[in-house]
Amino acid sequence: MEEGKGMTFEEAMKRLEEIVERLGEGNLSLEESLKVFEEGIELCKFCNKKLDEAGYKVEKLVEKEGGELCIEGFEVEE
Repeated sequence: MEEGKGMTFEEAMKRLEEIVERLGEGNLSLEESLKVFEEGIELCKFCNKKLDEAGYKVEKLVEKEGGELCIEGFEVEE
């Protein structure tokens, strides 16, 4: 199964947090660590794709007065 497939962005981020925690504990074998790390990389790709799509949608929705399209940066508050 392709990582991220059928998941929401939020679910993928939660899984990434779990992966970071597991890897940080240092209790996994090298083989297990590599497998979990690979899953994390795939989830990162999925999340980045979702963020890019969201950014594109925001750009498309921003309009100046008079209907003229204006592309503006989008900043996320932490």
